[in-house]
Formats: sequence, C-alpha cells, structure tokens
Amino acid sequence: QVQLVASEGGLVQAEGSLSHTCAASGRTFSNYAMGWFSHAQGKERVLVAAITGSGGRTYSADSVKGLFTISRDNAKNTVYLQMNSLKPEDTAVYYCAARLYGYTGYDVSYPYWGQGTQVTVSS
Repeated sequence: QVQLVASEGGLVQAEGSLSHTCAASGRTFSNYAMGWFSHAQGKERVLVAAITGSGGRTYSADSVKGLFTISRDNAKNTVYLQMNSLKPEDTAVYYCAARLYGYTGYDVSYPYWGQGTQVTVSS
C-alpha cells in the first residue's frame, strides 16, 4: 500500500503561480512513477504531468508544457508540481497518483491516489 497526501489547493488570479506537494508513505517511493491529474468540472480526468521513479524522465501535457513542472525528492518521499502562468481553464481538482514502474496517461492504471485539491484560477 502507498498512502499519498497532497497539499491544499488554492485560489489564484490568472497568470499567478501555485506549488503543490504530494507526500508518500508505505513503500519504496523510488519504485513508483508519479502523476498529477486534473479533473475539471464536466470533463474527464487527464494527466497533466508525470515523472519516473528515478526522476530521470518527465512528461507534460501539451496544454501545460513549459508552464507546469513536475519534480520529486526521493529522500523526502515527495513529488512536486509547480504551476506557473495559470489560466482560468486550469481550474480543476488536482490529484497526485502513483503506480509501479513507468507512468501512463490512463488514470485507471494508477492504484494509489491522494485526495483531490481544488485549484481555482480567476480571470
């Protein structure tokens, strides 16, 4: 079992920034790829960023490329998501998730999830 606890979201104005953390416990953190998903109202949950267990490879969705940065510190069992230049369309509930080995874009392939955190971007 892996337990994930995400930091709180927040309310930010357009072009602002937010930082998220997701702390893991329970198993060897470096064995798990981590993903951050967004779930906007009325839309499907989608992968916005992911990182391999070693941190050596990352993925960013085209919509956030160059704006959102995922990173991890395996010594602290923590994954981070830095969100810059936020837009109103980034408003969503954000989730961190973990799966063994490599990341995928399929939310159903991630067995472990943190609690969702609301991010609201005002125009």
